[in-house]
Amino acid sequence: MDAEPTTDVIPGSHVDLFDLPAVWHVATIGNSGEPQVSPVWAAFDGTYVRFPHAEGRQKWRNLCADDRVALSATDPSNPERYLEVRGRLVGWEYDGALELLDQLAMSYRGEEIFPRDHLGPLSERCTAVIEPLYCTTLG
Repeated sequence: MDAEPTTDVIPGSHVDLFDLPAVWHVATIGNSGEPQVSPVWAAFDGTYVRFPHAEGRQKWRNLCADDRVALSATDPSNPERYLEVRGRLVGWEYDGALELLDQLAMSYRGEEIFPRDHLGPLSERCTAVIEPLYCTTLG
């Protein structure tokens, strides 16, 4: 994951948060305009932020209806250092979704393979691909 941003949106001073086991809180907008927030693991490839997900869940339904999204995380070793990313969903990737989940399991849990027993149908696993449009930072 050691990515350097290819745009000026995510500053180099905070891109390392994607290499840490920082939990990202993803905010989406429900069909009645209500906010919905949940924690995810996330990765940044230098262009897009990606996080694993599954079809049919609330965040999936929200993003299919309204592509606006915000993510934020704090540095696990310094809670006064954070990155907020606002952007839009550019698509869902199905190829490689389990591989991303396994890659993140290694970063977050030290496990080579994320346990499959509670994932539901593997064919429904997908990856949200987010284009960063605006960021705020502290620390």
